[in-house]
Amino acid sequence: MASLALSILASSLIFIIFKLYTRFKVNTLFAIVTNYYVASCVGLLRYQGETSITEVPGKPWFFGTFLLGILFIVVFNLMAKASQKVGVAVTSVATKMSFVIPVIFGLLLYNEQLSIVKVIGILLALAAVYFASLKESSIKFKKSALLLPALVFLGSGIIDASLKYIQEIYIAEEEYPIFSATVFASAACIGFLITLFKISDLRSSYNLNTLIGGLTLGVVNYFSIFFLLKALQNETLNSSSVFTINNVAIVMFTTLLGILLFEEKISAKNWGGIALAITSIILVAFG
Repeated sequence: MASLALSILASSLIFIIFKLYTRFKVNTLFAIVTNYYVASCVGLLRYQGETSITEVPGKPWFFGTFLLGILFIVVFNLMAKASQKVGVAVTSVATKMSFVIPVIFGLLLYNEQLSIVKVIGILLALAAVYFASLKESSIKFKKSALLLPALVFLGSGIIDASLKYIQEIYIAEEEYPIFSATVFASAACIGFLITLFKISDLRSSYNLNTLIGGLTLGVVNYFSIFFLLKALQNETLNSSSVFTINNVAIVMFTTLLGILLFEEKISAKNWGGIALAITSIILVAFG
């Protein structure tokens, strides 16, 4: 449970860091690319196994990390576009509701069992994510633009399900650091290609704040994945429970942090979502 709690904490801090980017005028795109390099380096520094870097391409999980790296970049860009087109609230809901994909994946592939209590908890979790993320928005958009949050939903869910599959089938626990480092290195390579097309912007807008923002995000981002992988090894909770608790708790925690740190105003619906989140976590964890 400690690993799950640390994963929730790290993932919640990511949202706080993004919030601070605007205040400190950090270039988000370049900070994101920097973050992948930093996260990869943290993984390499923490790795104490016997496998050398030259042997990594021969690992059974290597091809999977390459695909995950591409997904990380693609989904991030989809999230950015969706936020601009249909609003942050809709995008946030789509991202966090994606936990239903790894839940279904676990039920079908690993024959995981869910009690009636846990099923009720998962349904309440969906409602909790919706109501806790609900914000008043004046942004008008065409119905066709809903394709973007739909793709965010699908992409985020595939990432979580893929992490579970690779962790279950291919990775030994001592390889978590090198696996995480390789995933982030793949994303960093894709990010490098993107920066080549924006080299003029890089020279003019990459400043100290962007560097610090990328460094901070990279460390936190690495541990969010590392502790999630460890949480998936929990003998008490199956992957369906882990993903449900993880995503719902992140929504609840970030909402509360927004109130405490940024004096954000939340509605009665948001408070109702937090109450549902707490209820759903209890049902899923102990059901």
